[in-house]
Order: sequence, then structure tokens, then C-alpha cells
Amino acid sequence: MAVAVSEALKNRSQLVVEAGTGTGKTYAYLAPALKSKGKTIISTGTKALQEQLYHRDLPQLVKALGASKKTALLKGRSNYLCTYRLSQHVAHVPTDDSDVMHQLAMVAKFASETHTGDLADCIGIEEDAKVLPYVSSTADNCLGKECPDFQECYIRKARLTAMEADVVVVNHHLFFSDMAVKDTGFAELIPTADAYIFDEAHQLSEIASDYFGESVSSKKLIDLINDLRAIYRAEIQDMLQLGKTLNKLETSVADLRLQFGLDSSRGDWREKLANKDVCAALHRVISDLDFLYQVLKHCLDRSDKIEHPFERTLVFKGQLERVFDISQTGYSYWYETTRRYLTVHVTPLNVSVKFAQMMQETGAGFVFTSATLSVDNGLEHFNASLGLKPAQSMMVDSPFDYHEQALLCLPRYLPETHAANMPHAIIKHTLALIKAAKGRCFVLFTSYRMMHLVAEGLSAQIDYPIYMQGQMSKRIILEKFTRHGNAVLLGTASFWEGVDVRGSTLSCVIIDKLPFAAPDDPLLQAKMQDAQMQGHDPFAYIQLPQAVIALKQGVGRLIRDNKDKGVLVICDNRLVTRQYGQVFLKSLPPMRRTRSIEVASEFLEQIN
Repeated sequence: MAVAVSEALKNRSQLVVEAGTGTGKTYAYLAPALKSKGKTIISTGTKALQEQLYHRDLPQLVKALGASKKTALLKGRSNYLCTYRLSQHVAHVPTDDSDVMHQLAMVAKFASETHTGDLADCIGIEEDAKVLPYVSSTADNCLGKECPDFQECYIRKARLTAMEADVVVVNHHLFFSDMAVKDTGFAELIPTADAYIFDEAHQLSEIASDYFGESVSSKKLIDLINDLRAIYRAEIQDMLQLGKTLNKLETSVADLRLQFGLDSSRGDWREKLANKDVCAALHRVISDLDFLYQVLKHCLDRSDKIEHPFERTLVFKGQLERVFDISQTGYSYWYETTRRYLTVHVTPLNVSVKFAQMMQETGAGFVFTSATLSVDNGLEHFNASLGLKPAQSMMVDSPFDYHEQALLCLPRYLPETHAANMPHAIIKHTLALIKAAKGRCFVLFTSYRMMHLVAEGLSAQIDYPIYMQGQMSKRIILEKFTRHGNAVLLGTASFWEGVDVRGSTLSCVIIDKLPFAAPDDPLLQAKMQDAQMQGHDPFAYIQLPQAVIALKQGVGRLIRDNKDKGVLVICDNRLVTRQYGQVFLKSLPPMRRTRSIEVASEFLEQIN
């Protein structure tokens, strides 16, 4: 693989490599990058992998090769401390929330000690901490060169370091957000390179479609209201009209969110626009934004800080007016809500043309790798999704002896996946397996509902600690699970990939059902309609490949090195009863198979 990567970098060609867990793929692309003449951007799937790559793998190889290349780590803007926003909010505490006040004090202490401003290094501040919007900037609220702290800005320093480095480690979201910015003719954040290497490349087409589309979020609108409120309280308290206007806009944004019910949901935006109440609520937000714009005009000469939010107000008004235009073909118009916010998305259904064009324009070498790219032993699905025409493709298998190290169990007599007694069946099997494995289990779910039902059933019947996604941050849950040594972890999507637990701490991975995307997902529906219009079978062309790759990711949690042993249990009859079950089974590692929970339990009991 290293030789193939080296060739691709030298010839500036495309290379696609599926490299199974344990092949050492990280070294196989890092070594050629450190030996090549040009500048290389390495993009990976998550911030956690980015940090592992930069702080663990790169230094080891630089030392081993005696490489003299400069390396840099570059994250998205929201990961860096904004000293200007911190001082603004410390002076005028933005809320009476005691959590935020306590966290502000922690960040202020961190600010006096840090050299990089990377908030991941701030102890006690998790990825989802409430304080983060107050102490980091967004592209919307960053003052750029107008900022009084511009010379000391951590983002600016990180970018300058990246400009000068030979190997820069970024993540996919940052790569595409920069491409989207380049498209509109603004500054480019990721410097032009001679080679681009994408690890965890199976995520690319989905992330690309987010950035090649457009979205407007009520969260960003609330951020704007909070920023304006801070300026109003600090500098122009006598402008009572501004305070009232902000309150009115905040109410109409909350009213718009309430039109979508209380629970989180996703759906077809075109259908929602046919609803008179939704349209009326949206028009009220636009009208209140317009009024805010008029009020801000009168404030411009009162404070120099008003100019930037004034421009943002106009941008929001334009974006919200555009969500009424649902006439373009080739796009999916959909919305999603969280408990507090609404986001409307316009997403392209196919990014291959745009991505292929981008590759051609850079004239650089491109390497795509992941442990899960192939479906049914072929790479066609992956190549087509990004418009790739690789000069070379290869599939490198894991060096593990799966036949000896692992057992695949497809339990007999399971109810159908949607049957009312399915949670009970999963609890029963999981209890037997947890007992045999002495804890040490991952139970992976395709829905939160099933996860909560099973958690409830298990907690009353086992003595081992149970950690469930959502109780605390992912990093802390994993640390606790690993440190305890005999725990059980219940998780959904985010635990299916990018989680590395080696050794006997994890001996059993139980999957509740095949990870098909929810059939009512509006983006999936639009992609399937589009595939049908092109004469493809939408199930075989869209749904099945996505589910196979997701399952392979979940399975990849089990065997992480050549000493690991474990049992994989998939509680879904369709692997045996449906024809497409064979496509899944062919895509899995060559493990021994059984239908008996007793045989699986015996295998677990023998693991030391």
C-alpha cells in the first residue's frame, strides 16, 4: 500500500485502497507523505482521529524516518478560543445559567495558560459544553481584521502555521467548508497542496453533499440575537427599541420551531411549505428580521460593533426568503428539528460531478482509504459516489486470523425486527452474553428508542456497570468503559465507527439489527427517487450499499489487533431469510459462524 501511495503522490494520480483493520494503513500513507517532495493535506473523519494522527502516529514516523518536514494540525473555527468574545462575555455574563458562569471561569483560566487556543485542551470543557458558543467564533460573527485581538487570534496563527507546513492534518468537515468558501471567492483556509489523502473516506460523499448544498438554521439566528443583546447591554442600553425588537424576533423564532411539534424530527420541506401555519410563522420571522434591520440602521453610528451583525441580519433575511424557492431539480429540500432548533437544508443528490471537477482543477494526487469502502467485494459504489477514475485500486485484507479469533452468531428463533417482543428477545440474549463475557460488551443500536428499552431491561438484571450514550460525552464514556474493564456500553450511530478499544476489555459486540437508514429519511427518499429516474434499482443502488458499509464499521469495533478475541452477534433474521443477506455476509470478515447463543457463550467463557 505504501508503494502505491508513493506512486500516486509522485504521478499526481488517483488511488483507492480499502485497508482492513490492523494493516497499518496510517503508516502506509504517512511514510510516503513525509518522504514526498510536495505539500500534503491529510483529512480524516473525526476530530478524535485527527488528534490521534497528529499527536501519536505522526511524531513516531517523523522520528523513525528522521524526516525534517514541518507538520501542523488545523481544526475548524469553533474549536479555537476567541479571546475577544471571551472578554466580552466575562465582562457581561451572557446568562444567569450557573453552568455557563462556572465554565466561563474555567475557560478564562485556560486562556491565561494556552499557546494554541485549542479548546480540546481545556480540562473540564466537553465537546457539547454550553459555554462554547460564547467563547468561540463562527464565520458569521468573526470580526476578521476589524477585531481588536486580530494579531493574537488563535485561528489566524493556526492557519499561518498550516500555510508554512509540509504535512497538514485536517478533518473532512474543514476540508469541504474551505472548498465551499473557495467557491464563493473568499479566503482559502486550507492551502493549495500537491497531494490530498483522505482516511475514513467512506464518509466523504455524505459530508460533501452537506457543503455543496445550503442550509439555514434557527440556532444561528438565536446566536445573532445573543450577540446583539450583548452589544445592546454593554454599549447602547438607552436604545430600548433594539431590546424590544430582539425579544420580538426571539419569540417569533421560537414560535416557528413550535410549528414542528416538540420531538426531534426530519421531513420533506416541500410538504411543510404547503402548511399555512408554517408559512405564516416563517413570514413573521422574516418580517421581524426586516424590522430589526431597520432598527440597526439607526444604531450604526452609536457603536462600531453593530456593523458586522447588521450585515448578518441582511444575509439571514435573504436565506430565509430563499427557502420558499423549491423549484430546482437534482436537490433534496428537507428539514430537521432538535428540541430547540430548526434547520432547513437544500442538498444536492449527486456530488460526483462537482467533486471530480474539483480534483481536476487542483491537478494534485488524491488517495482515498478506509477499512470499509467495498460492497460485495467491489469498489464501484464508492468510486461512483465521488466521480473517481482511479489509476489504481486495491483491497488489502486484515492480517488477523478471523477464523480462530472471532465467531459470528446469528441467533435462531428471533422475532421480526419490528415485532413488539423484539426488545425482550434482545434483552434475553444480551443477558446471557454479558454473563459469559463478564461484562466487556458493546451493544450497538440503530435507534435511541430500542437503546433505552434494552437499557431499562438490563439495568435491573446485571451487576456490571452500564454506560449509555447521552449520559456524558463520548470521550468520557469510552474512558470509563476502558478503565473499568468489565463494563457494558450501549450506543447508537456515533459508537459504530472511530472507536478503538483493544484487548480483553471488549470481547463481544452485539448489533440489534441491520443498519438500513430510516425509510422516511427525506434525503434518502429523494436519492432513491433520483436513482429510479436514472433506471437503477433504488434499494440495490442506494440503501443496500450504505447499510453494508455501516455494518462493516460496527463489526470493525471487535477485533483490533492480532491478540484480540471476540464474538459478534447480529440479532436480525434477514441475514438468513432475505436474499440480500448474502451481500452482507460476503462483505464481513471470514469468521466461523453459529446460530447458537450457547456456542457463542462458550467461546466467550474461554477468552482469558
